[in-house]
Amino acid sequence: MTTYDYTDKVVLITGAASGFGRLAAAAFAEAGALLALADLDLGALDAAVSDAGIAPEHVLTMRCDVAVNSDVQQFVAATVTRFGRLDVAINNAGIGHPLARLEDCDEEAFDRNIAVNLKGVFLCLRAELPQMVRQGGGVILNVSSVAGIAGAPMLGPYAAAKHGVIGLTKTAALEYARRNIRVNALCPGYTHTPLLDELRARPGTLDHMAAAIPMQRLAQPAEIVQAMLWACSAQNSFMTGQAITLDGGLTAG
Repeated sequence: MTTYDYTDKVVLITGAASGFGRLAAAAFAEAGALLALADLDLGALDAAVSDAGIAPEHVLTMRCDVAVNSDVQQFVAATVTRFGRLDVAINNAGIGHPLARLEDCDEEAFDRNIAVNLKGVFLCLRAELPQMVRQGGGVILNVSSVAGIAGAPMLGPYAAAKHGVIGLTKTAALEYARRNIRVNALCPGYTHTPLLDELRARPGTLDHMAAAIPMQRLAQPAEIVQAMLWACSAQNSFMTGQAITLDGGLTAG
């Protein structure tokens, strides 16, 4: 497995208590990063830090609802106060919703998906970019989805939000490329994460999903996190404004 050096780089991750965020926190810590981690569930976040063996002096943890501007502003400000800068921001926090055709989608579920999955990324970008401008550069990775580049039957609100994340990503990349700030989006396909828990209750659903993928399997979270490490690294210095798709070939046809 490829290794990356993030020694003394300040890496901010939202939604860091579970799924991609939790695994990414451990991986960036192992690569030497100083971490600013946020989640709605502070208890689960602190447990994740403890389980990963991250030294207290190397990490800041905060409760943060990314859909609330004051929470986001306070988190980014606390990161800079603690570590002095912000080198990498991974806007990962996100939610799902019950499967439903558009005509049956709940309006409240739609509003909450837009608030967390899209507005949350907007608020994070708006807080992170000025700090990166002040310090002369940085890297931002927004976590979108394969549902952000193609239709997603039964997941209309989620797909709408994730498409929006790619729009924000491309716009930010164009606006800030001359400021030495790279902004990309990561678009994972079906992956074994807690977000799929509700689907496990439906017999055969995951098998059906895997069968639709040319590689005939779901992704493992570690495969997505390896892409995060690469996308944010100095080795990837000329990529910006891209939607990086990891879907086992699902959208290739």
